Parts: sequence; structure tokens; C-alpha cells
Amino acid sequence: MLQYRTLPGTDLNVSSLCLGTMTFGEQNTETEAHAQLDRAIECGINFIDTAEMYPVPAKAGTQGLTETYVGSWLKQQQREKVIVASKVSGPNRGMEWIRGGPQFSREHIIAACDASLQRLNTDYIDLYQLHWPARHVPMFGQTYYEPSQEYANTPSLLEQLSALNELVQKGKVRYIGVSNETPWGVMALTRLAEQHHLPKISTIQNVYNLINRNFDHGLSETCHREQVSLLAYSPLAFGLLTGKYWQNPQADGRMTRFANFGQRYLKPQVNAAVAAFCELALQHQLSPTQLALAWMQSRWFVASTIIGATLLTQLDENIASSSITLSAELLAEIEAIHRRSPSPAQ
Repeated sequence: MLQYRTLPGTDLNVSSLCLGTMTFGEQNTETEAHAQLDRAIECGINFIDTAEMYPVPAKAGTQGLTETYVGSWLKQQQREKVIVASKVSGPNRGMEWIRGGPQFSREHIIAACDASLQRLNTDYIDLYQLHWPARHVPMFGQTYYEPSQEYANTPSLLEQLSALNELVQKGKVRYIGVSNETPWGVMALTRLAEQHHLPKISTIQNVYNLINRNFDHGLSETCHREQVSLLAYSPLAFGLLTGKYWQNPQADGRMTRFANFGQRYLKPQVNAAVAAFCELALQHQLSPTQLALAWMQSRWFVASTIIGATLLTQLDENIASSSITLSAELLAEIEAIHRRSPSPAQ
């Protein structure tokens, strides 16, 4: 069954599964998006995650469609019963079509929020997140921090936090979070909030799955001690952990539709690790999807696992994982595979 957890420092009691929406507007029509949202609510999911840059892959012609599709559905709902999270795009990832190149200046953050509110057909966003750091950090398939790659003229963390505070004070945002962050970023933002009496981040949305467990190192302790909950994205590793590419490397999906997409999942040791987890699932009469998602929900620091789908049948399988409890023996077997091939998609 779905569990519900209160995010630290908030009154947001979120379901242990969150519906991710980044396929809306690219792989899913508005009608299909609404069907997914309806099904999620029917099954007890009360938490929806989106972003101003969605859908993916990011393109000028589709940017904002995801929020628009969520918004056309949201205006027909009892707003207080749905917890909506969105994100403001950061700099240094291209996307000049977003405000001429998105920044984390005060003006950009406020303008981004106002535009998201309009697309979402709502007066407030429950959880507003910085989509990725403005400074240089290894992410999206990068492994190492390199000081020589630091960016110039990056808005300070204090400026970013102050802009978010302005949105909170105006009632446009209830709580704040980060995404694709590091232990240093979490600590720095927490300390600045304390020193300047600004809102504290409640959540971090980072990649976490059977083949990318980077969160285990550093961030798990940092977030535990600083009371920041993980909202785990990409739990099925762009579909690899469903087993569909294991069975058919040319199966339809983001990894085959979009060239050079998901670079972290193209690393040399990924396929062998995926095969090991898929084989283990079948040995225990589970689908690879069930194994991957049930394992995610067993992790003590995961407040909510962000699931996404293109088909309702996929969504149903994802949601059904909440009723599966993995045995201690199976968890040990999962850990043994991890020890042999630790985080190959990190």
C-alpha cells in the first residue's frame, strides 16, 4: 500500500509515490496526461512533480507544455487535495528560449514562478525547487568535480534563497527544495537559511536507483542530519530497469527515440548490472520493474519515489509496486550485485 510521509518542516503529507510528468507534451498528449493524473489520484497518489522546462528532451517548441497540461487538469480538481511541485531552470544548460537563457537571479526566479503559476492555473505552488545548481557540479552523467570548470558571474546562493523567500512571503510558494544538489550545496543553503532567517530547504530531488546510488555517499548523512527529504527521480533508469532494453535493445522508449539522451545510462558497465537485476527479479517471480521500485520504497531516506510512464499499463505496474515487500534475503542479493558493480550509471 502507498505510505504517506510529512516532508520535514512542512505540513505536506505526500504519498510514497509521486507522479512525474516530463513526458507530457512530448510522448503524451493532453488527453493521455489527464488520464494518467486521474489514475494516479484514484490510486492514492497526491503528489505531482513538474518543471518549467518540461517536457524532455527540452525544446523551444514544447517548453511549458507539461505545466500547461497539468494546469488544465488541476483547475478541475480540489486544489488543496493535490500537492504540486515544480522547478525553476538554472543556467549553463543552453535553453536560450527560456528567458534568453535562464539564470538564478532574483528577477529570473520570480519571473519563472509567475509563468509557472499561470500555466498551472493555480495561485500557489506547494514545493518550488531549483532544478540544478548554478555553479559547476558534476551531474547528468558527469563524475568528477573540476575547479577549472567553475562558471563566472554565478548568482550567489544567498541571492537565490532570498528570491525564494520573496515568493514564500507573497504566498506564491509554500515550501522550497533543490534538485541535482551536492552535500556542500545542502549544507551551504541550510546555514544561510539559519544565518539570515530565510526559508530552509525541505527536499532534494536527485537521481537514485539500483544502478546509480551516489546518494548513499555523503548526501544520505547530510540530508538525515539536516532534515532534508529525498524525492528520488529516475527510479527505473530511463526504462533500463524495466528490462525492456535487456530483452530488446531497440525497444521503443526515450533511450532509442532520442539520440544521446541519458548519457549516464550509456556507460560501459550498465548493461551487465541491468541484466543481473532483471535476472534476479525473474528468479523471485517479480518483474524487473517491481523489483526496482519496491527496492526504492524500502530505502529509509526516500520520502517519495517519482514514477513516470507513457502508458496507463506502465503506470499501473509502477503503482502496484507499493504493495510489494522485499524479503531480507532478496535485499541481500540486491546488495551483492551492487557490491560487484557499484553504481555503474553514476
